[in-house]
Amino acid sequence: MSNNNLLRGTFVLTLGTYISRFLGMIYVIPFYAMLGETGGTLFQMGYAQYTIFLSIATAGLPMAVSKYVSKYNSMGDYQTSRRIFKAGMFVMLITGFAAFIALYFLAPSFAQSALSEKQLSGISLEDVIAVIRMVSLALIVVPIMSLIRGFFQGHQSMGPTAVSQVIEQIVRIVFLLVSVYLIINVFNGDFVTAVGYATFAAFVGAMGGLIVLIMYWVKRKDSLLAMRENVVPSESQSLGTMFKELFKYAGPFVFVGLAIPIYNYIDTNTFNKAMIDGGHGDKAVSLFSIVVFYIPKLIMIPVSLATAFGLTLVPTITKSFTKRNLKLVNHYIDQALQIIMFFVLPAVVGLIVLAGPAYTLFFEYKEEGVSLLQLYAPVALLFSFFTVSAAILQGINKQKLAVFCLLFGILLKLSLNAPLITMFQGAGSILATAIGFIGSIIYSFAMIKKHAKYQFKRFFKRSIFMAILALFMGLLVSVTHSILGIFIQYQDGRLQSAIILLVAIGAGAIAYLYLAYRSHLIERLFGDRFSRFFKRRKAAS
Repeated sequence: MSNNNLLRGTFVLTLGTYISRFLGMIYVIPFYAMLGETGGTLFQMGYAQYTIFLSIATAGLPMAVSKYVSKYNSMGDYQTSRRIFKAGMFVMLITGFAAFIALYFLAPSFAQSALSEKQLSGISLEDVIAVIRMVSLALIVVPIMSLIRGFFQGHQSMGPTAVSQVIEQIVRIVFLLVSVYLIINVFNGDFVTAVGYATFAAFVGAMGGLIVLIMYWVKRKDSLLAMRENVVPSESQSLGTMFKELFKYAGPFVFVGLAIPIYNYIDTNTFNKAMIDGGHGDKAVSLFSIVVFYIPKLIMIPVSLATAFGLTLVPTITKSFTKRNLKLVNHYIDQALQIIMFFVLPAVVGLIVLAGPAYTLFFEYKEEGVSLLQLYAPVALLFSFFTVSAAILQGINKQKLAVFCLLFGILLKLSLNAPLITMFQGAGSILATAIGFIGSIIYSFAMIKKHAKYQFKRFFKRSIFMAILALFMGLLVSVTHSILGIFIQYQDGRLQSAIILLVAIGAGAIAYLYLAYRSHLIERLFGDRFSRFFKRRKAAS
């Protein structure tokens, strides 16, 4: 595959993922307007269990199949690729049904654990059970859909995955919002039924994504590389041997991909009890929805963009490490970490400064929500570094260390979560999450330094420079916000908040990028193609 096609495929997949995440953030505006904080809490109580079971059901196999198929196709052994795909589909069918049955029948136990009491501010045990069982149906379809995506990606065909991701999200959101609107406003139903259909939307969206993949399959089945005749004798491996290799690839993917679901699951099962123990049970539902469901959606956009850029360098790191070219490995690690800092740090600073209008735009003005968003914003940087550093460890063949760094962070989160929530309420959960990620990052950085012989001196030095640019940008954004505040107040509503955000973010982004260009930072990070672009634009004007 040519470099141009590889870049094109990476861009298509990144764009599809980004659009999907963006849609997943935007829908919370009407969702919050219709169901509020209580609806968000009930939704998260059901969804937290689902994401854990989904990760277990798929077990990292879709990404592992992608790697497996790519390996054997490159050897010309297409028959082995076909065999593992068929066997993988059978496994996904079995594990998907098993996960569905387990979650459906264990729903009462999970609901009791999440609720901590039989009734909590209008949410009953039966309500949580119903929502968990509604979302459990998606486990039948999603694993199969994910494996087909992995098969296409193994053929370096990223379009089907990208398109199906976007269609899945669109179908899910449209069904979710329409069903909630009809239940609440047309049929005068209760919010529990509405939330149940909102979680059931995961199944409907998955069906939409699966239909798209089937259409691609029918269209491309004759041209897929896996349909070609072998150019080498097929390796006569038993299914046991094939799955042993497959699960060797899958292990790190499933463990590292579990980070956010496990952190959310810990919150789901400890937050309410800790709030009650601390004497704040009356605010448990409200703060839970803010900290665990609504705010994280705001910070995932810069995170997904930055990690997409950073993770594209990981295959190159793997290739260079395999050739024992540590100098090149260090160069790509440097570039990956600096790209994370370049994109996410200014986003964090901007979100802290503009937390008021940002929170008001997506939800409604609430002083506690604004302060929690300001506190949560830096976690975006921590999560980005955790994701990329764990991927780098996998790239240098230290998969076990990547798993250990995740477990270390989870242990910190688990041990600190309840005590900190009891003391600091919603802020305690955020602090426990931050400490968990910091622990994982420190450990992973130490292992990268040890096994890749990477020196952090240049990264830290350049990070200080980026911090100076980001602080200057933040000052400009703050001044712009203050000037606009003379004429309009974001507390007055979403339109006012949107105007302030557009003007302030625009001014800050232009200032940050201009300073990065003039200081040659962009050129050092991304090469001279950007300098040539700016020079051509300047000459044309």
